[in-house]
Amino acid sequence: MINQENNDLYDLNEALQVENLTINDYEEICKRLKRKPNRTELGMFGVMWSEHCCYRNSKPLLSQFPTQGKNVLVGPGENAGVIDVGNNQKLVFKIESHNHPSAIEPFQGAATGVGGILRDIFTMGARPIAVLNSLRFGNLDKSSNVDLLRGVVSGIAHYGNCVGVPTVGGEIDFDDSYSGNPLVNVMALGLLETEEIVCSGAKNVGSQVLYVGNTTGRDGVGGASFASSELTTTSLDDRPAVQVGDPFVEKSLIEACLDAFKTGDVIAAQDMGAAGLTCSSAEMAANGNLGISIDLDLVPSREDDMSSYQYLLSESQERMLFVVKEEKINDLIEKFNKWGLYASVIGEVIGTSEVIISHKGKIVAQIPTSALSDDTPVNFHNVINNPPDDLLNKWEWKENDLPAIYDQKIFSLKENKNFSFSEIILKLLSNPSIASKRWIYKQYDSQVQANTVFKPGKSDAAVVRLREQNKKNKSKSKVFSGVAASVDCNSRWVALDPFRGSIAAVAESARNVSCVGAEPVAITNNLNFSSPDNEIGYWQLSSSCNGIAEACKALETPVTGGNVSLYNESKNKDNLITPINPTPVIGMVGKIDNVAKAISSEWKNIEDQIWLIGSSKSEIKIAASSYLEYYHGEITGRPPKIDLFDEKFCQSFLRNAILNSLVVSSHDISDGGLAIALAESCILSARGATIELENNLNRVDNQLFAEGGSRIIFSISKMKQNEWFNYLKQNQIDFPSSVYVKRIGYVSSDKLKIKINGKNICNIRVEELTEKFNNSISDYF
Repeated sequence: MINQENNDLYDLNEALQVENLTINDYEEICKRLKRKPNRTELGMFGVMWSEHCCYRNSKPLLSQFPTQGKNVLVGPGENAGVIDVGNNQKLVFKIESHNHPSAIEPFQGAATGVGGILRDIFTMGARPIAVLNSLRFGNLDKSSNVDLLRGVVSGIAHYGNCVGVPTVGGEIDFDDSYSGNPLVNVMALGLLETEEIVCSGAKNVGSQVLYVGNTTGRDGVGGASFASSELTTTSLDDRPAVQVGDPFVEKSLIEACLDAFKTGDVIAAQDMGAAGLTCSSAEMAANGNLGISIDLDLVPSREDDMSSYQYLLSESQERMLFVVKEEKINDLIEKFNKWGLYASVIGEVIGTSEVIISHKGKIVAQIPTSALSDDTPVNFHNVINNPPDDLLNKWEWKENDLPAIYDQKIFSLKENKNFSFSEIILKLLSNPSIASKRWIYKQYDSQVQANTVFKPGKSDAAVVRLREQNKKNKSKSKVFSGVAASVDCNSRWVALDPFRGSIAAVAESARNVSCVGAEPVAITNNLNFSSPDNEIGYWQLSSSCNGIAEACKALETPVTGGNVSLYNESKNKDNLITPINPTPVIGMVGKIDNVAKAISSEWKNIEDQIWLIGSSKSEIKIAASSYLEYYHGEITGRPPKIDLFDEKFCQSFLRNAILNSLVVSSHDISDGGLAIALAESCILSARGATIELENNLNRVDNQLFAEGGSRIIFSISKMKQNEWFNYLKQNQIDFPSSVYVKRIGYVSSDKLKIKINGKNICNIRVEELTEKFNNSISDYF
């Protein structure tokens, strides 16, 4: 019989508040157990029924995502997604958030975010080969946001650099909505080293359950529940809910686990991440349609007098749970001890479908596995029929609402004075959201493992060379395949139209992968939203999921998994709630057969031709643009609509031209429009560009700074112009009538010169562009 451990004597209302459960949840727990839960069991339900672990608010929306494709081997449901990238190689990848922990303990919150996503990768039998991150902070004019940025970047750098996995790319944006609730999303990629993919379902009744890795302490207790609630002025009191990581232990754990997996003696594996031992044991049992019995007295601990509640809910880092072959126990323990890690048998697989936990010789928890992890509750919300009135009003905004252009100058509604177009370009380049992120990525080791093809900031997507991990796959060929990866989300667009903005996030992440010459294959996503209990918050989430689903189907990039992070909002001492901008981050991966064919964003040679590809069906607008916000101080208008058929064609046409060695650089047009894309390619190459445009639009600033249009600028070698024209002629028949490819200029020596209808619009030295672009963020430090 279960021992209540005096835990039946607890204040119910206080306990439900701590565990973030409702009275309806409690009644459902009693119904499933056919009795009242003790305090330990209530804590287990609290973490397993949190949004962070069971997606209780978002599950109905996620079901519409396409999850199957020709390259998908493992989709949602396991620790990470797996795709076939050719040459008998399999790529494992996923993105996760560590938002709330990073808000109150930025260094450890970010560091353990890296550690956690790496464990999701090598738990599947893959060696981690790359990390990317997507970050959001409040504006840097507040010292608290500067401190958060410094702490988070230091934490990511510390863990990634020490564990020996390169940080190869990412994105960052600044907006006041994130001031109380920064976002820290980390994506990791790994290459499978084992013959078979290691999954998490327990098998074979009587098989031993082996705990490996670091010891268990009180750090991180209740972290999953903490991540599923809003941040308040008292959140600093929850610092114990932030885990503390050790990257050197993680490095040993990677090597020991991969060594163990290769023996075939590990039947199933699960990382002890969110909800710790509770989640790992329950999910292994549920995924195997069996049960698990655990004795907490056998768990290696670093602190005395820990309760069963603390053992089960601790999120101490660098820990794993295995189901192993009984006859191989000693061999496996010896392997982990060799790496200086703990390894202890703490239980076994049982035939009854329940999780049984013992402590100090008594059963302290006995719960059906389906009650904890399978049949979890779902919160259903009504979706409002129409967009909120304030958005409908913003959608009415027109470009004619802007000041007229006189003498090649335009009045800034933000600064109340006139500026030339050259001055506007420099202003946009110096905005932290557009400016170089060099201060950040210089702190990351991007070259460890020696497979990073382009340094951060040099290309639209990171490109990683794939060296064969298995001896039997190794060849003497000097041609290496590779993968490209990008993380993207224009949060402003999503805030102004969650459906269009989320379509754009998928399209841009695919476009970035295509710009290096790789074929987009699949995505992982991190859905960062505010409270779903608010009708606008849930409408944003629902509309965003609709947009992601539509774009992924059209671009044939299925969803292999991801993460949902809700309740991203902050409450001040006056109980005023500030929600973040909805931020559905898309992590796109692509494959390229020969990394030597991959290209970067900078111009290559003087007199190379500069071309533009785009779609007349994909709208081009100043509405919702960086120019409108950063120069005029207005966040309004409806984001451009993207024609996904044309988007896919533009990307495919460009990729083929790259792989035919005709295109030598490419860069997508996004934040800041055409002028900023041209300036960035000039800065990266220390070369200029001479551009001549015909203005078929009403305003010059639309031509320069409008966003959208599925557009990409690219350059053609001056030595291959004839081949390029022949290629264009051969492919012209396949072009949709709405897709255009046109020459707009050539690479020059040291200035960015733009003419529109024969009039000089800007003439800026590349050194001046570079100075504004490179020093903006570092100036805050």
